[in-house]
Amino acid sequence: MNWKFWKKDKGNGKAPEKKKSKSREWVDAIIFAVVAATVIRVFFIEAYTIPTGSMERSLLIGDFLFVSKVNYGARVPMTPIAFPFAHHTMPVTGTKAYWDGVQWKYRRLPGLSQIKNNDVVVFNYPQGDTVALEQQDADYYQLVRHAGWGAVNSNYTVISRPVDKRENYIKRCIGIPGDTVSMTAGLVSVNGKPEKLKATGNFTYQVEFKTTDINFGAFEDLGFNMQEDINQLSPTMFSFNGTEEMMDKVGKMDFVKSVHPLYRPAGEADPDIFPFDVSRSWNVDNFGPIIIPKKGWTVRLDSATMPLYERCIRIYEGNKLERSGNGWLINGKPATAYTFQMDYYWMMGDNRHNSLDSRYWGFVPEDHIVGKALFIWMSFDTNGSFFSKIRWSRLLKGIH
Repeated sequence: MNWKFWKKDKGNGKAPEKKKSKSREWVDAIIFAVVAATVIRVFFIEAYTIPTGSMERSLLIGDFLFVSKVNYGARVPMTPIAFPFAHHTMPVTGTKAYWDGVQWKYRRLPGLSQIKNNDVVVFNYPQGDTVALEQQDADYYQLVRHAGWGAVNSNYTVISRPVDKRENYIKRCIGIPGDTVSMTAGLVSVNGKPEKLKATGNFTYQVEFKTTDINFGAFEDLGFNMQEDINQLSPTMFSFNGTEEMMDKVGKMDFVKSVHPLYRPAGEADPDIFPFDVSRSWNVDNFGPIIIPKKGWTVRLDSATMPLYERCIRIYEGNKLERSGNGWLINGKPATAYTFQMDYYWMMGDNRHNSLDSRYWGFVPEDHIVGKALFIWMSFDTNGSFFSKIRWSRLLKGIH
């Protein structure tokens, strides 16, 4: 009986399976982990960190966030060939972390919801299409406005980046497609309705004291950072950067004479404010009204609208736009109007006087949207010992 069983087994034609080596098992496990993590990162959820104070005090430097790709619908990678877990630059070599020889059209999977007013959104920096490598923290177009195209392109290494490889920014969505946004004396209005800063939003105030004998320790107790939030203007006059609630408490102190919001006066033009047209006399605290483009909306092309929407038509939607006498040519054809092919958004930081946002570069196209900020999973302060650096009260805190 044993002999027959042995013959039957031997005659099945199958060779005994070769056991994988330990090194092969490790390689297979690493490949699986990288693929699984990449799929999760691209289509479901991704971790981000807050590097600047533009969203203080809603989000602090050292906050680590989870950002959902599912809420607004995951964006299919537009630059599919890239090094895993690197955004646009390799961490050690400093070389490109992607190959732009293959580019896919913008596509987005169905999402759970649309972007709503006041959502906190992560997106690719719209003016990050061109970068001066030696000055990556500076906006290329601002460098050109100040120094001239020839000086910038001769003194720096200038490169272009695909949409999904531009720097990631996080701001609050102030205006959605079709909204009309304006700002007067530092107060934003959306569709004619004033929208005060959220409770955690920072603004600049002028504080006058009754005496030079000032108890600064009281301000630290309120949450002010003495190096970053308070600046001396005169012996008894200071500028404070804080929330409305914090400033209300400052105003009630017996050695404080007065507290007033500090903003740029209307009519004082700033050449770095979008759309970089000093004839409009817009500045960081006074601008608009501006209509945010909506897919299917048609705008008349004239001297008033072109500075606002030229970049959308030319760069974001990829049309050839030329001036022809007193009119315009779009893709070689005369045009007096243009119908937008994408939705756009207006993003601003909660730290209003310390934020580079839509006031400086305009609209955010829908193909630049990365995801919705959900909650803080870890937060570190820069001072103190390891355990005191952890902001325990911010762990697993939702973002609103």
